[in-house]
Amino acid sequence: MMRLVCAIAILLGWMCLSGSAHELRPAYLEIRQSGNDVFDILWKVPALGDQLRLALDVELPDDTVVVTEPRSTFANNSFVTRWQVSHPGLLAGKTIAISGLQSTLTDALVRIEWSGGGSQVVRLTPARPAFQLEPRQTALTIAMTYVGMGIEHILTGYDHLLFLFGIMMIVPGLRRLIGTITAFTVAHSITLALASLGVVNLPRPPIEAMIALSIMIVATEVVKMSRGEIGITVRYPWAVVFPFGLLHGLGFAGALLDTGLPQQDVPLALFAFNVGVECGQLIFIAALLGGAHIVQRIPHGEPILLRARQVVTYGIGMIAGFWLIERSLSFIAA
Repeated sequence: MMRLVCAIAILLGWMCLSGSAHELRPAYLEIRQSGNDVFDILWKVPALGDQLRLALDVELPDDTVVVTEPRSTFANNSFVTRWQVSHPGLLAGKTIAISGLQSTLTDALVRIEWSGGGSQVVRLTPARPAFQLEPRQTALTIAMTYVGMGIEHILTGYDHLLFLFGIMMIVPGLRRLIGTITAFTVAHSITLALASLGVVNLPRPPIEAMIALSIMIVATEVVKMSRGEIGITVRYPWAVVFPFGLLHGLGFAGALLDTGLPQQDVPLALFAFNVGVECGQLIFIAALLGGAHIVQRIPHGEPILLRARQVVTYGIGMIAGFWLIERSLSFIAA
């Protein structure tokens, strides 16, 4: 029993220290054809403080000619570099790589825009730091790229996962849980679309702080429920989850906007990213329900779950409080 409690405590502590890991945005490379053989390049690398950035660089084909020298600026916690190159073969079939990616834990999203309307979107990882340019990319490839991004974002977004964890401990019964998660899904889908399309534009740091606050509120409700207090969250969980879902959707949109949307396929990329988020949620929920079912089948499984529930509830509250202070100070002191 003590081993289980210690394991949960260690896991929650690790999540606390790593809770901002999903905010380490991927690098972003955009190559846009602006002439017959000319390409405008935008290279955005996440910052490590005010003066440092990840040691990532773009490797273009050897026969690429630099037309304008790179110009770098610092904005929104990223170093952005722009320059122009030319290539006689339109770069089609050539290989582009991101040097240094193998030594990081982040990804790089690459978007190619051809003057004739074609586009290509590629997600590079430490295991796959290079790719070959194609004249035109299929809709299926774009969709699969953004589905993968959505799944990765939710499964490494520990604040979103802790919120779902808390909701699962509040809502009794699978049917009510499905209804509550559906309300959360509808809500974050609305704000994800509105923010990604530029209809809603709110500063990101306060949103992240309010997401942490939402987790604290849910953890508090779990504690009240364990004491026999039945509040509005237990009676009408969808009514509480829906406005919180709107907040979390703005957080999802921030991650999506950091990587960018293909100009010719915005609806497709937006839909695919949202599908990926939903798939990630289902994976997480299924894993928790499956784990709880396994524990219930072992001797003394129910007491173990009850004790673990107490540890997890207070752990979630403390982690959320830490995030709330950390994220609030980040924009109050700015």
